[in-house]
Parts: sequence; C-alpha cells; structure tokens
Amino acid sequence: MLNTTPYILYSFRRCPYAMRARMALVLNQMSVEIREIVLKHKPPSMLAFSPKGTVPVLIINDGFVIDESREIMDFSISHSQHPVLTTPCQEQLALINTNDTTFKAHLDHYKYSDRFLESTQQEHRKKGEVFLHVLEHKLEQQPYLFGQNLSYADIAIFPFIRQFAHVDKTWFEQANYPNVQRWLTHFLTSAAFVTVMNKLPPWQESDNVVHFPPQDT
Repeated sequence: MLNTTPYILYSFRRCPYAMRARMALVLNQMSVEIREIVLKHKPPSMLAFSPKGTVPVLIINDGFVIDESREIMDFSISHSQHPVLTTPCQEQLALINTNDTTFKAHLDHYKYSDRFLESTQQEHRKKGEVFLHVLEHKLEQQPYLFGQNLSYADIAIFPFIRQFAHVDKTWFEQANYPNVQRWLTHFLTSAAFVTVMNKLPPWQESDNVVHFPPQDT
C-alpha cells in the first residue's frame, strides 16, 4: 500500500498526549500514516527525527518535525480544509496549562503512588481532585468546558481525566462529579474516540502503510 499522505505520525495508543493529537486529526479530517510504537522499543527512525523519544511525533513531507501534542493540534487546525476545532483563547490555554502541569503531576503521583511514598494514594488523589472541582463547576450549566460547543480545551484535557478515572474506576464512578462523568462519557462513547483507540500492532520498517483515520476501501 502506497503512502498517499505527506504526514507520518508516531504514536502510542494509551498516551494521553498522543490521544489528544489523534483526536484533533480525526475531528479536523486530516489523514496521516500512523506508526504505533512500543515505548520500551522505540524505533530508530522515530529517534532520528525526535531524539527526546516521546510521542506523538508528526513528520511533515519535507522532513519538518512536530513533537509536541498541542503543536500537532494547532497544525491540524491550520492545515485542515474543514477544521472542527478552532484556535484556543487565552482562557482555554490557561486551563490547559493547569492540566498539563499541576494536574498532570498529581495524576502521575496518584497513578504511580508506589513511587511517591511521601503521601498515600488517596492523598495524591485529593490533590488531583482540585482540578476536577474546577471542571465540575465549569460544566454545571453547559455541556462543554467553554460553552455549548466543543472546544480545543475539551479535546486537550479529556484524555488526562480519562487516565485519572482509570486509576480507580470504582471510586471515580461513585465520586461526586456528575458533570465531569457525563462530559467524559460523552467523549469515550464518541465515534471519533472509537477511531482514535483502534488497536494497531507495533510498527516495523517492513510494514505496509497504515492510514489514520482508516481509509474507506
């Protein structure tokens, strides 16, 4: 199968950074060649493009490299003929920055609490819940974080809330965050998310091109 797209995306299915990049590509109707990697065995070709070794990594046809998830989201907006997402406002960026810094640190401590023994897992979770309270309040009178319509911030943030929820799904489902639960469920049951989470075998140099989103045959 020939590569009919000028873009190559190195990705890892469960990574929230890669997840939000793939969501943006799907929603903005951009096609890429996808290469699913194994984090313990990163392909040399990916490391040659991006030595830092994190996903996602988007390679443009002229060899230009984008290896930050939000920059890939931005690229999908600026290079799509029919973008669904729009460039975020400063309020959205501030919320995303809190997600990517403070909340992500608490999420990591909660998920890997056996590595951070200065506090219990429940104490780490409590610190992460501060951000959940912010989202719960924003979603009280509206379906999305910034109003009646899907925003860039929704897509940038929900994969991290998904990861937080999955640390202890029983606790999350019983916790007093009905609006966050509703909001998250909306994304997890969406057609776009089903496409984004399609399982792929680890990419090898000899493999045929795999298009993302899948092309109709």
